[in-house]
Amino acid sequence: MKLFFQHKYLWMIAAWMVATSILGGMATKLGPWYFSLIQPPWKPPDWSFGVIWTIIFILSALAWMISFNSNPTPSQKNKITFLFVLNGFLNVLWSMFYFRMQHPDWSLVEAFFLWGSVLAIILVMWPIRRIAAYLMLPYLIWVTIAMCLNWDTLVLNPGAY
Repeated sequence: MKLFFQHKYLWMIAAWMVATSILGGMATKLGPWYFSLIQPPWKPPDWSFGVIWTIIFILSALAWMISFNSNPTPSQKNKITFLFVLNGFLNVLWSMFYFRMQHPDWSLVEAFFLWGSVLAIILVMWPIRRIAAYLMLPYLIWVTIAMCLNWDTLVLNPGAY
């Protein structure tokens, strides 16, 4: 455990987690437009999204650290780092499209790229350390749920964007 916290990549990973969380949170504007949308009956309460994302980001950071502590090749490290940076960008972009630009149609298209970035991280981590790949599964599941929620919101609110 001591080695885990002394790892030289800890700050980079923590910076990714904090930056993505803060920027995503800043892009999420729950204003009149959002509250006017008809939501699917199965939508989780708004307060739960912050809890879910916090858990996902912690699990993602742990997965990244575990994979880096498992002696990946420099190429694998570069791929993981690139994919997490790309994932953070796509994560924030989804919030920008949905909440700031009020285009759930654009965010749904973009969500496929976000989903693909999570899957790519899992596939790159799999040969390095399977537990790291498994820790990313809640993220993949949540993005899948978010895509379904995004779709249902589009169906229930034609012309609201």
